[in-house]
Amino acid sequence: MPETASTPSGGTSRESFGSRLGAAMALRGPLCVGIDPHPALLAGWGLDDDAAGLRRFSLTVLEAVGSLAAAVKPQVALYERHGSAGMAVLEELLAVARDESILTIADAKRGDIGSTMAAYADAWLRDSSPLAADSVTLSPYLGFESLRPALDLAAEHGRGVFVLALTSNPEGASVQHVGGADSVARRITEAAASENRRYEGALGSVGLVVGATVGSALTDLQLDLQAVRGPILAPGLGAQGATPADLRRTFGTAYPQVLGTSSRDILAAGPGVPELQAAARRTLDGLRGA
Repeated sequence: MPETASTPSGGTSRESFGSRLGAAMALRGPLCVGIDPHPALLAGWGLDDDAAGLRRFSLTVLEAVGSLAAAVKPQVALYERHGSAGMAVLEELLAVARDESILTIADAKRGDIGSTMAAYADAWLRDSSPLAADSVTLSPYLGFESLRPALDLAAEHGRGVFVLALTSNPEGASVQHVGGADSVARRITEAAASENRRYEGALGSVGLVVGATVGSALTDLQLDLQAVRGPILAPGLGAQGATPADLRRTFGTAYPQVLGTSSRDILAAGPGVPELQAAARRTLDGLRGA
């Protein structure tokens, strides 16, 4: 039976994002491919750093990995840098993915308060928005409850969110580790677990972003990711140094919830579709075998 979510008004929404993502992970495996059109990658593909190059890059990656990955994750900033023309490419990419039933994670890392947060939620999670994605990354550092407009709209529309919890950049610890046993990261993790109680079934629609290279931080901060009962987006696989075996060691019993994310390691194999597919399959085989 498809998982559903209770809406804020007490009704029942369409099939939840967690249910759809769980089905995609079971069918295809736990791989998310980042669509990151960095200037250096565009140049490596022989493409110009403009909207035309951006479009060819994006649609080629989607063609190559759409049937292999559980989800794709376009990096919004790399479209924004091209202005309105770049955002038009992102809109097209999201529309094509939607038409082909490929789950999308808009890596926008939005976070604000009040009506501004509601506007961000509308942009990325409302059905009629040209930027509507299946899920969006959010920053909770104005307080987890500041994300309420996105949390509720995602539940209402059968979409999901991934909340930044524990990132692997050195500066992240100065905020996320504060509090020790009652750390900021732990409070975010517990808030996500509480939010997922509104969802039935095995996997809720409120996920977390936890870097693949955080090492012992999960143990040091006593974070129970399995109890979150949501997907764990783990960037850092491949070019940033993490291996599938690292993910298995780092996440332990929560590994079945982990969506391993690889970008440059796969994208550098382009521009040929067969080469991109071969790189994605190698990563996917590693994740399945870990």
